[in-house]
Amino acid sequence: MKRIKYQHVRNVKPYDYQYTGEYTAEPVKMQMFVFDEEGYEEYKNVSFERVIKECTDELQEGDVKWLNVHGLHDVTLIKSIAELLQVEPFIVGDILNTSRRTRIEELGDVLFFSIKSVLPQDDFSAVKTEQVSFLLKGDTIVSFQEKRSDYFSHIRERIRTGGGIVRKKKNDYLLYMMLDAIMENYFITVESYEERIENLISQSKINPKLDVIAGIEKTKDNLVFLKRAIMPLRDALFSLKSARDEDEYETIRKTSHSFFARLHQKCLELLDQLEYDLASLDSASNFHFSAQSQRMNQIMKTLTIFSAIFLPLTFIVGVYGMNFEHMPELKSVNGYYVVWGIMGAISLAMVIYFKKKDWF
Repeated sequence: MKRIKYQHVRNVKPYDYQYTGEYTAEPVKMQMFVFDEEGYEEYKNVSFERVIKECTDELQEGDVKWLNVHGLHDVTLIKSIAELLQVEPFIVGDILNTSRRTRIEELGDVLFFSIKSVLPQDDFSAVKTEQVSFLLKGDTIVSFQEKRSDYFSHIRERIRTGGGIVRKKKNDYLLYMMLDAIMENYFITVESYEERIENLISQSKINPKLDVIAGIEKTKDNLVFLKRAIMPLRDALFSLKSARDEDEYETIRKTSHSFFARLHQKCLELLDQLEYDLASLDSASNFHFSAQSQRMNQIMKTLTIFSAIFLPLTFIVGVYGMNFEHMPELKSVNGYYVVWGIMGAISLAMVIYFKKKDWF
């Protein structure tokens, strides 16, 4: 996860915003749906002039209008959309600043919701993120994606075919469906790590190499990143689903509170799974270090036993290695064999003693 670095800059142009993400290769494109229970209109690669016409058409008042923006590096276009919806200028900065955490905020009749979408790398080296932001006002919803992706393909198909209840509902239900689609990526990401976690746990029990513990620590870092991404989403959804009595958010209808309560429950399930996976990796890490310590203890015990056996033998050899002239055993015909017998008996006695003590 990228660390947030604060730069103290006195900007003389407070509303001169810049896109802080990395997806700038493809041009910014927009798609738009205008629908009600009876039918729909779809506009691909729609122009901003067409967006203005659809949003200000009195004949389509009451129809749900969904504008989806792929790409955020056209700052002028993002500002124009914000001005069309009469959004506070600093919200534009929050849309373009991809380092901000997930949050929800209602300013007058406009609801702003930003969320992190995640997908793992194929080699599990990191978790890629994409910020997706939403603006709700009246019957209009605008979704901002950093790049083209297929998160909402099934939603578009439901609008086209009239499947489900999406065309019977308003833009707050559409927000629920898009948040649900993004949260599916969290489940996919967490599930993709399950097999890797099991392999790491197995390897930690049989493989003493350092690359195993390095893999465990890297996976823990990625799971902590996912946890940091989900926790603010949980808090935001809790504020939505708990507004049932206070009616805190005017742009979210009371009939939709139960849907956001489901998303909040999904967040809790994800956090529970992440806590379990992190605990499993902690156990694997502790087991790996315990196995390493036990292996080192076994090596040290073996070396100590050998040292203990050879200590008296070294003493005997040292004594008979002294160059004194009058040493009785030196003149003995069988002295050499006697010393060898004594050393062998001492060694055998010590091995038997250590074995009875169950030291090896």
